[in-house]
Amino acid sequence: MSRAPRELRRALYSWAFNKKAWREDPPEEWQAALDWLQRHSLPVSELAEPDVLRRGLDALCRKVDGAAAAAKTVKRKKAAVNEVFGVAVERGYFTQNPLSGLRWSAPEVADEVDPDCVPNPAQVGRLLAAVRALPGRGPHLYAFFGCMYYAAMRPAEVIHLQKSQCRLPVSGWGLLNLKGGVVMAGKEWTNDGAVHEVHSLKRRAAKATRPVPIPPVLVSMLREHIESFGVAPDGRLFRNAAGNYVDPSAYGITWGRAREAALTLDEHALELAKRPYDLRHAGISFWLASGVDPAECARRAGQSIQVLFRYYAKFLAEARNHANSLIEESMRRWEGQDGSAEDA
Repeated sequence: MSRAPRELRRALYSWAFNKKAWREDPPEEWQAALDWLQRHSLPVSELAEPDVLRRGLDALCRKVDGAAAAAKTVKRKKAAVNEVFGVAVERGYFTQNPLSGLRWSAPEVADEVDPDCVPNPAQVGRLLAAVRALPGRGPHLYAFFGCMYYAAMRPAEVIHLQKSQCRLPVSGWGLLNLKGGVVMAGKEWTNDGAVHEVHSLKRRAAKATRPVPIPPVLVSMLREHIESFGVAPDGRLFRNAAGNYVDPSAYGITWGRAREAALTLDEHALELAKRPYDLRHAGISFWLASGVDPAECARRAGQSIQVLFRYYAKFLAEARNHANSLIEESMRRWEGQDGSAEDA
């Protein structure tokens, strides 16, 4: 008797792959699924066979329902498989990584940010105004989404933002000194049973910080937010009604409602600003279009210059065109001069 894919996945993720769950026996339905998996799984040694391994990698390209998985998802899963094989080699299950030399190509990853999906400043203004006008948590998330655009912060960094990290002068530019982010791991996967975990900044050392200058408009938004809503006992600026961390599903719902209220039918058809994360893309893209040096954009955004060039190639092309125009203008000013200043 075969088992449903979702049932197998649930048994694996909720019990077989979770050490904390091993303290108790699995529920009866999971045990049946695990027994079925044990009977039908191949020996580990079979993974040394190219055809077997190729079929396994092909399976990474599909979701549980059989539909094609996103290229980025496939890339991430293949990287995880590679790490597993590295540990297997270290422990003597294989003499070398079976993936080495295997002829298999993953789907191409569309790394570049699509300009059609990135809102311009006027569209962002409409979206943020729509968020503020929403009943319930809308006003509380107004500055939350503002951080994602004006400071190009990741959602996890905004969730973790504390008053002590903010320099908010009465006038002029301010500064956010980012120190980490909050991610939802699920209480089954954390050491202390908490739903969330505080991580260091992405691809940074545990105590690394990232100072990000913020324009006066965001300074005002954050000052008004603190005046209206105060801060959590630990100093966090943003929290839910119970005082806990802001939930991604909650701010996702709010963002969806703001899009419905603010965007035209044509903008919806383009999937403009479909995700809250597109605000970060919009912020970085605006910096580049404004002529900010790419290295400075990368530093403020907390990513490498290589990643910036890969993801924002189309916007960098616009910045290069702007730079070319400035150079041409300077060259025209110098045309016809006899160079006497240089000769002197």
